[in-house]
Amino acid sequence: MKAFNLVIFLLFIFFNSCRSDNDPGEYLRLWYGEPAENWMTEALPVGNGYMGVIFFGGYDKEQLQFSEGSLWAGGPGSHPDYNFGLREGASDWLPEIRSLLNEGKPDEAHRLANEKLTGIINPVNGLSFGDYGAQQTMGDLYVNILNQSPDISGYKRELDISSAQGRVNYNSGGVNHKRTFFGCYPYRVMVYKFENDSPGGVDYSVKITTPHSSDYLIYENSILRKGGHINDNQLGFETAVMIKTDGIITFENNELLVKGAGNIVLFQTASTAYKPSFPHYRGNDYVAVNRNIINQTVNMNFNDLLEIHVNDYRSLFDRVSLYLEGDSFDSIPTGSRLEKYAAGNGDRKLEELYFQYGRYLMISSSRPGTMPMHLQGKWNNSTNPPWAADYHTNINLQMLYWPAEPTNLSECHVPLVDYIETLIPPGRKSAETFFNARGWIVNTMNNAWGYTSPGWNFPWGFFPAGAAWLCQHVWEHFAFTADTTYLQNRAYPVMKEAALFWVDYLTEDENGYLVSSPSYSPEHGGISTGASMDHQIAWDLFNNCVRALDILGTSKTERDLFADYRDRILPPATGRWGQLQEWKEDVDDPDNKHRHVSHLYALHPGNQISIAGTPLLAEAAKVSLEARGDGGTGWSLAWKINFWSRLHDGNRAHSLLRRLLRPAIMQGIEMSGGGGGSYNNLLCAHPPFQLDGNMGGTAGIAEMLLQSHDGIIHILPALPDDWSTGSVKGLKARGNLTVDIVWNDGHLTELTISGKPGAEIRVNADGRESDHIMPPEGKINIRAEV
Repeated sequence: MKAFNLVIFLLFIFFNSCRSDNDPGEYLRLWYGEPAENWMTEALPVGNGYMGVIFFGGYDKEQLQFSEGSLWAGGPGSHPDYNFGLREGASDWLPEIRSLLNEGKPDEAHRLANEKLTGIINPVNGLSFGDYGAQQTMGDLYVNILNQSPDISGYKRELDISSAQGRVNYNSGGVNHKRTFFGCYPYRVMVYKFENDSPGGVDYSVKITTPHSSDYLIYENSILRKGGHINDNQLGFETAVMIKTDGIITFENNELLVKGAGNIVLFQTASTAYKPSFPHYRGNDYVAVNRNIINQTVNMNFNDLLEIHVNDYRSLFDRVSLYLEGDSFDSIPTGSRLEKYAAGNGDRKLEELYFQYGRYLMISSSRPGTMPMHLQGKWNNSTNPPWAADYHTNINLQMLYWPAEPTNLSECHVPLVDYIETLIPPGRKSAETFFNARGWIVNTMNNAWGYTSPGWNFPWGFFPAGAAWLCQHVWEHFAFTADTTYLQNRAYPVMKEAALFWVDYLTEDENGYLVSSPSYSPEHGGISTGASMDHQIAWDLFNNCVRALDILGTSKTERDLFADYRDRILPPATGRWGQLQEWKEDVDDPDNKHRHVSHLYALHPGNQISIAGTPLLAEAAKVSLEARGDGGTGWSLAWKINFWSRLHDGNRAHSLLRRLLRPAIMQGIEMSGGGGGSYNNLLCAHPPFQLDGNMGGTAGIAEMLLQSHDGIIHILPALPDDWSTGSVKGLKARGNLTVDIVWNDGHLTELTISGKPGAEIRVNADGRESDHIMPPEGKINIRAEV
C-alpha cells in the first residue's frame, strides 16, 4: 500500500505534469474529407446557446440549418380546447384505482387509470402529438457559390471543439475557398465567413427559407430580415442576417446576390414571441430583440466577434483538460476513426474527444438566459421531430445536465434551474387536478408550454415523480457551488413545494410503510402499489430538504416533517433472485433486457445505495445490472456507464463506453434492445439522434475519475485498465472543490484539491482514506511517495 503525505511542491510542476504531450487543438476536432449528406449522422453542430446550427459543407452550396430554442408548435392558441392536458375531475377516481390495487386487481386498476388519469391532447394537422406541440426548426440559410469549377481538391470539413469553430477548406479550379462558422454567446449571434483567393473574387447568393408561414422578407441597410409564424398557435418569429462584404450586393428574387467578393461575412440572430410565463407564454418583442442585437454588432467585424467568442468559450471549456496516455488516430477522418476504434484499436484520444465533445455541446446549447436543452439540444431540422424534441423528465432531460456540475460548467446548469421554476404554476394545477394534492408535479412529457399533466397513454405517460427528480438538479447546483443564498432563496422553496406533493400522495401500506400508489416504473411494466423509482426519488427529495434545512437552520417543523416521511418510505428491497426489486411486488423477470433500469436510481444519480454504506443493496443493484445486460439504446448505455462507475467497476464502465462509441447502424435495429452507438458526427444514436447519450457518456467518464456523492472525495474510483496513465485537471467535487489528478500505472501520483479555506474534506485514494482541513491558501497538494 502506498503511503500519502501532505507535501508542498511547486504548482507549475504539477500543472506541467497535467499537460498532454500534444496540443489539445491537434486532436480535439472532428474532421471529414467530403461534405455531409445526412443532417443527423454527418453534418456538424455549432451554436450560441440560443440557436443551434448544423452545417453541411457542400462544394458549391452551404446549408446552414438553424433552430431557436423557444420556437414551439402547440400550446396556447393551437386548438380551441387546449387546456395544458388537464382532465377535470380526474382526482375523483384516485380512491377507486387504489382500492382496486389493494384488492389485487391490477388489470382493472390500469384500465381505469388509463381512462381517467391520462392527460388530454387534441388533434392538430401535421403534428404527431397534436396540441401538445413540438420544438420546431426555424429554417435554413443557404449560401451558394456561383459558377464554381467542378474541379475540387484538398477538401476538408472540420469542427474544432477547442475553440468552437466549424471550418470548410477546399480548392476549386485553382481558387482556394475557406469557410468559418461559430456562435458568439455574448452578442447572441451566429457568425459565418466565406473567403476565396480569386483575384477578381467570386459570386455568391444568400437566401433564407422556412417551413412555416412567412409574413415578410425585407432587405435594407445590409440586413435581410425574414419573419413568420407557426401555423397552429400563431407564435411569431424572425431571423435577421447582416451581411458584410467587399463585393457588390443586389437583392433579386428574394435572395441576395453578391458579385466579385473576396469574402462575405454573415451575422445571424433569431428570436420569437415566446415568453416563459404561464399561462399565455407570449410577450417577447422579438423584432426589437433582433434589432438591438444587430445594432450592437453593426460596427464590429469578424475578428472582433471571433476574439470575443473564443475568450468567452474558452473561459468555460478550458477549465477541464483530460489526458489519457495512448494512441491517437486523429490523422484519419472521424467516421473511419470510429470504425477503427470499434475494431479494437485503443484510440485514447478519441475517448478524450468524446468527453470534451459533450462539454462543447453543452456550452453551445445551454447558457444563462437561454431555453434549456431539449432531447436534441438546440439542433432540430424538423417540424415534427422524434418525441417532439421535448423535455422528457423520466430520465432524458436530467441526463442532459448530468455533466454540468462535475465537469465544471455550473453556469450551463442555470437554464435548467430557471426553467424548473417556470414549471411550478402549471405543475400545481396538475397536482390538484389529477391527485387532489398540494405542491407541483411534472410527468413524462414536458414542453415549453408548461404541459405537466400525465401523458395521454399509460404506462409511459404516468410519472408524477418527474418534478422531484428535477429537484435533484436544483439541489446539486447548490451541492457543487455551496451558494447558501441560492439555497435559501431559490432551491429550497422549489424543493419544498415538490415535497408537499409527496406528503399528500404517499399512502400507508399494510406494513406501515409509505408507498406510491398508483405508480408505474418508467416505460416498463404494469401498474403497481409502489414502483421503486418513485420511492427512491421521493426519499431523495425529502432527504435533500432535510439537509437544506440543517444548513439554513430555519423551520424545525418542516425539517421534522420531511425527515419523518423520508424514514417511513418503503426502502429498497432485494428480491427472490438477489436482484434489487423494481416494484414493491417481487415480480422482476431475470430475462428482461428493458432499456430502462429505473429502480437503480438510488445508486445513480441518487446516493441512497453505495458500496460502502449499503453493500448488500449495492450487490443487489449489480445483480440487476448483470441481468439487464450491456445492450440498450444510446442513453441507456450511458446510464449503465454511470451505474458501473458507482459500483467501482472501471473495466465494465469502459466496455460500455466502447459500445457507446461503436458506429451506429440505421437498418435492422430494435429500438428497445440493440440500438445505441454513435453517428459519424459523434452524435449519439438512440436511435435516432438524442443528445442525452452524449451528455450521459461525458458524465460517466467524469464519474469514473472522481466521485463525491457520499461525502467522500473518491479519486479514480472506477479507473479502467486501459487508462493506466493519465491526468485530469479541473473536475469539480461537491462543496465547491476543484480537483486535479495525475496517475501512473493505475495509481495516483499527484493530487491537488482547491476550495474554501477551513473546509473539512475526506479523501479516498488508492484505497486509503484521509481527512484534511483546507489551509489558508485554499489548496491541498497530495503526492504519492514511491
